[in-house]
Amino acid sequence: MSPPAVPPASASDALSPLDPAWVERFRRDIEAALGAATEGTLALAVSGGPDSMAMLALAHAGFPGRVAAATVDHRLRSASAAEARMVADWCATVGIPHTTLRPPRRIFRSNVQADARHLRYDLLGHWAIELGAHALLTAHHCDDQAETFLMRARRGSGPGGLGGIRTRWRWERHRWHRGYPKAGVAAVADVDGVTVVRPLLGWRRAELRAIAAQAAIPFVDDPSNADDRFDRVRMRQLLAQNPWLDPVALARSARSCEESDAALAAMMHWIATERTLASDADERRIDMAGLPRELKRRLARDAIGYVRLVASVTEGNWSDSTNIEALLDALEAGAATTQAGVIVRPRGTVWTFREAPPRRSH
Repeated sequence: MSPPAVPPASASDALSPLDPAWVERFRRDIEAALGAATEGTLALAVSGGPDSMAMLALAHAGFPGRVAAATVDHRLRSASAAEARMVADWCATVGIPHTTLRPPRRIFRSNVQADARHLRYDLLGHWAIELGAHALLTAHHCDDQAETFLMRARRGSGPGGLGGIRTRWRWERHRWHRGYPKAGVAAVADVDGVTVVRPLLGWRRAELRAIAAQAAIPFVDDPSNADDRFDRVRMRQLLAQNPWLDPVALARSARSCEESDAALAAMMHWIATERTLASDADERRIDMAGLPRELKRRLARDAIGYVRLVASVTEGNWSDSTNIEALLDALEAGAATTQAGVIVRPRGTVWTFREAPPRRSH
């Protein structure tokens, strides 16, 4: 990897004028992603790569004085601290507030990318809330979406997973009242959050790199983006080697799946209300009688996520796209099973979800 570019010495040198058409397109895409006009401060997650640096420059030009940036230094590579400093120096030169965030613990080596992502959003979400930001922006783009679609399809995902990178979602911070959820204390929490938006899902990787280069914005290339041990890199190579696989068309398919998933989610809210039975605060009991597998799948995902949240379960990797087909197979066969630190026991048509007991040491 080449060393980070030396930051410019003055604001005029730091940012060459951007094409007004780029800036206007970015402004429209922000409002489309938010579903409303922008207000207040926009918090940007900026890694130092060409995509996020281009986003930073577009936001600075489109919303002057309303942008703040943060860089998460996972400390996984020796160059990461220098890359964070590069972003901080450029921000200082053009007058953008910048913060470097560092995880409070080591990344789990069993699944580096998944755990790093979890910690990254936790850090960024808390930072954006404390900043009072209107929204948190990430630089995911069309090619990222196409890669995600292929990764999920390879794993046999349904519409939820194939929906890929969401245009907009809500990151929430829960502050449980003392004693919750043990000893029968009622489920009470203070909840606040920030809207996460991806305004660049209609932009190609090459476009963003060209913007960064033409505007003389410093950036670095993360060497992990060429490491084919990671699924995403293999999908990126697959797309590069097969031009007939159109990233724009794949991203469009992901958007269709996202819309279908949103419609199903609205229906699921009603079904969950009807099917969730009385239980202790730290568990979920759901009557699955007569439901098709897709609805069972969604109810199970929601229940696992709930138990992990209220019981502060950290075991295993968990996300909205985690494959739970083996769990469903076992439960439909009448067998208890465990996933992501949550044990599920079927009794007739009622499935009970609660924190799994600690594993025995040998």
